[in-house]
Amino acid sequence: MMDARPLISVVMPCFNAEKHLGASLASVFRQSYANLELIVVNDGSTDGSWSLLQSVGDPRLRVLDQANAGVCRARNQGIKAAKGELIAFLDADDTWHAECLEKLYQALCAVPSAALAYCGWQNVGLPGGQGEPYVPPDYETADKLALLFENCCWPIHACLSKKALIFEAGLFDESLVTSEDFLLWLKIGTRYPIQRVPEVLAFYHFHDGLQATRNKERAALNHWNAQRVFLDRHPLAADKLGARRIRRLMHGELLRRGFECYWKRDIRSARIIFRKVMRHGYGSIRDWKYMLPSLLPLPLHQTLLQKFSQ
Repeated sequence: MMDARPLISVVMPCFNAEKHLGASLASVFRQSYANLELIVVNDGSTDGSWSLLQSVGDPRLRVLDQANAGVCRARNQGIKAAKGELIAFLDADDTWHAECLEKLYQALCAVPSAALAYCGWQNVGLPGGQGEPYVPPDYETADKLALLFENCCWPIHACLSKKALIFEAGLFDESLVTSEDFLLWLKIGTRYPIQRVPEVLAFYHFHDGLQATRNKERAALNHWNAQRVFLDRHPLAADKLGARRIRRLMHGELLRRGFECYWKRDIRSARIIFRKVMRHGYGSIRDWKYMLPSLLPLPLHQTLLQKFSQ
């Protein structure tokens, strides 16, 4: 019997993901929400990803090919080719719970005016017992703008969105290497209701391959830049937040990420982030005591840290 519910288009960028691609494909095809298409955009892979994709027999798979241009261009190409009115994203090395799309769809149905539904997620493969399940907060509060502007706490594959509103928001900003999803959700979520599914349904897999989220300073600076881009394009939102609060939500978040790197002894990343914070004159006296040594040459900074940690 034909599924009368709307088609969901799953967009998956793929760059040299041969080792993990099979598991990601399987997690899409085993979804309890069966009325879907999977659009894999091969982003110039040089491994066996293309051959693997050609061997898949499921008719719901469509494969596009492009010269390597990055994940944003690949996702935008997939969105433009999508036939569904709903869009979900899954990277070629991540997975979903079998009921992920079903539950996200039901959440969207519950509030017809909602633009997207998001869910909890979990990191898999981190050392030292890391990777506790995480369910983001409910953003539909009186302080929604500030909460979303500070950070949209769900990854790109923990969300189901209406395609028309993704186009309305201008697709992914291809000038950003990371935080492109944060900027897109920020633009959509501040204009329309969003729905939370308080369950862990998406899984982010850590492995030895290239992953953008491992570059902590780039992720932090791109997040800050996405906030700046949003404010430039939405002056009414900037007026509503006010200059003081914007400083706290932008520079304060950047400072938090800098200290996160610092306490994990990722000193190189912390120094880059701290320098950005200091250029904007943000932080308390205590914060500056930690940040100022970042202006020293790295070897001297490391020597000071070793001395004071003894």
